[in-house]
Amino acid sequence: MKTLDTLDWICIGLYFLVLAGIAIWIIRKKQNNTEDYFLAGRNIGWFVVGTSIFASNIGSEHVVGLAGAGAGDKLPMLIYEIQAWVVLMLGWIFLPFYARSGVFTMPEFLEKRFDSRSRWVLSIFSIIAYVLTKISVTIYAGGIVVSALLGIDFWTGALSTVILTGIYTVIGGMRAVIYTEALQAIVLVLGAAVLTFLGLQEVGGWESMKETVTPEYLNMWRSASDPEFPWPTLLITSTIVGIWYWCTDQYIVQRTLTARNIKEGRRGTIFGALLKLLPVFLFLIPGVIALTLKMRGELHWDSPDEAFPVLMSNLLPSGLRGLVAAGLLAALMSSLASVFNSCSTLFTVDIYKKLRPNTPEKKLVRTGQMATVIVVIIGIIWIPIMANISGVLYEYLQKVQSYISPPITAVFLLGIFHKRINAHGAFVTLVTGFVVGAFRIILELVKDSLDPDGFLFALGDMNFLTFGAWFFLFCILLAIVVSLLTKNPSEEKVKNLTFSTITEEEKEKNKSSYSWVDVAVSILIIVIVIGVMILFNGK
Repeated sequence: MKTLDTLDWICIGLYFLVLAGIAIWIIRKKQNNTEDYFLAGRNIGWFVVGTSIFASNIGSEHVVGLAGAGAGDKLPMLIYEIQAWVVLMLGWIFLPFYARSGVFTMPEFLEKRFDSRSRWVLSIFSIIAYVLTKISVTIYAGGIVVSALLGIDFWTGALSTVILTGIYTVIGGMRAVIYTEALQAIVLVLGAAVLTFLGLQEVGGWESMKETVTPEYLNMWRSASDPEFPWPTLLITSTIVGIWYWCTDQYIVQRTLTARNIKEGRRGTIFGALLKLLPVFLFLIPGVIALTLKMRGELHWDSPDEAFPVLMSNLLPSGLRGLVAAGLLAALMSSLASVFNSCSTLFTVDIYKKLRPNTPEKKLVRTGQMATVIVVIIGIIWIPIMANISGVLYEYLQKVQSYISPPITAVFLLGIFHKRINAHGAFVTLVTGFVVGAFRIILELVKDSLDPDGFLFALGDMNFLTFGAWFFLFCILLAIVVSLLTKNPSEEKVKNLTFSTITEEEKEKNKSSYSWVDVAVSILIIVIVIGVMILFNGK
């Protein structure tokens, strides 16, 4: 693996100077209240919203993990990356409800639709989920990237990036996060596109690559009896996880809430969905290219998670290699910055402000800054434990999300589609779901010490996709049964917060918030998604 040369370091230095300039420009703006610190004053346009959604999603754990999935015979994981149609659901279905309710956070929305108990549960649930699925994974992936690119040890690379990111996130708030992400997304996309182009040239084109790895390798649709990725539950569980991640998770939704109105927010999600189609070609394909070169004896790496940085350092010319390295480091930083800001928003608005409602705005901002520091420390502690759950980073991420997402997806979907679902149904589903999800993670960690013929071993050893699908069905039925056994929700709790209770005035407002262009681009995105699904069929 080639090391970075002088020209590469100059490119990295220039890139970070530009990034620092943007961050300083933002930090100098006054941020004395929570709306400005956590939601950038709700005055962001669609282009920045869309690039921020994309950059928040595509951190180094995606770059490293998705390329690792391509290089490590995990191609069915691709289905999580072509869910651009689920991003469209955020803009067309969920965002109007969030915007009408005027909320800062997703737990706050649950309080408006149900009661404060659901808000408390989701706030705590979400912060724990961030530690399990975002902070620790991003730091771990960042450590791999930084150590591979810069030739330093894993922990030094991971911790130095965390500290640097933490500084500008804590000081600059959401505005610093969202504008730096726009630049980071552009650099990463351009760099990865060049790498994919050069990689395909190196292997002799698509057909030559397919011949080396065999067409069957490029099949994302395995049989229903496949022990790893049975296609029916892969489709169901990936959709459940997708709706949770894209439509109900503070980490992503917070970007759309910064938009100046519903029209800009929806266009931001449509643009974000369009960008979401890129990772398949920019990150997964380089993983397959790296595998092809390894099979031909032209490239060497030990773990599939090393495929992307090794390919990049060997194929890209001097200077460009440094710029893509900077883009990768920036991807790590943008993901961390996003989750830091989301964590501090959840803790400050949904926990601290709830306990101390008369706290001055300046003190709330300081509290959010302190919360960021604490969550980072917990995420670092979790990294060694995380390594025991799954060998391939991207698969670990999807496993844990399959245990976390079903109860939240069930409550949000039923909450806006079914006015009969009440506070008791939501609360019981969230609490039960939290317990069952945690129990499954524990069983997976200790299953080797359990009786192989026992029920607990069977539950811990069940395919994570199959578990996720059945778990979701259980959550849906639980919410419906508990709601039907208890009293109807009040009119105040459902007005304009479910499809059947939207007033005529609000319907008219929503109709005026989009044009034929928004509809046409959305349809085009769905057609491309179907095309990608057909392309990767192993033929």
